Amino acid sequence: MDLNSPLFDRIRIRPSCDEPKKAEGPACDRPGCTQPGLHKAPKGRKQEGQYWRFCMQHVREYNASYNYFDGMNDAAVQAYQKDAVIGHRPTWAMGVNPGAKTGAKPDTPQRDWDYVDPLGILRGEGAGPAASRRARAEPPPPRYSAPVRKALDVLGLDESADSAAIKAQYKALVKRFHPDANGGDRSFEDRLRDIIKAHDTLRGAGLC
Repeated sequence: MDLNSPLFDRIRIRPSCDEPKKAEGPACDRPGCTQPGLHKAPKGRKQEGQYWRFCMQHVREYNASYNYFDGMNDAAVQAYQKDAVIGHRPTWAMGVNPGAKTGAKPDTPQRDWDYVDPLGILRGEGAGPAASRRARAEPPPPRYSAPVRKALDVLGLDESADSAAIKAQYKALVKRFHPDANGGDRSFEDRLRDIIKAHDTLRGAGLC
């Protein structure tokens, strides 16, 4: 057997399962730990959006002792809990326009925490989806109920019709579809019945 043969260079050996594998990903942030840090843990207040990387054992120990409110007094904790109800968004009293006075800014309590708002949507005045929704003009509500609107439609009228227009239209339609005006033809009786019913509805609503 020729050990210098180029065939030996192309031989590949499958690695053994007992061989130790290199840890994938970042290492655990606990000093002295060599396990991979596969689990994220928040660093705490004033460091929102930043995380430690721990292994399973150390992330459990960290979570067991984690306290977001550590170092805050009772008043600050109560203020945080109150603002949590509205998602820590700035609010104003009903009917108060904070931008009505030049240079006036709404009073905001002093807090020792913050939230991540890279686009400035929550702090901006007149910005965000809520402002765009308010900018859209809402359609005016209908003047009359659905039966009244339907009755007006049967008579061929709209909501702007007054009492005189309703009476005149009713008389004209009755004369047009009454059997006596059609040589005794009763094929328009259903139409005439709808017209009379619509007129009764409008009269009951006080429109004629």
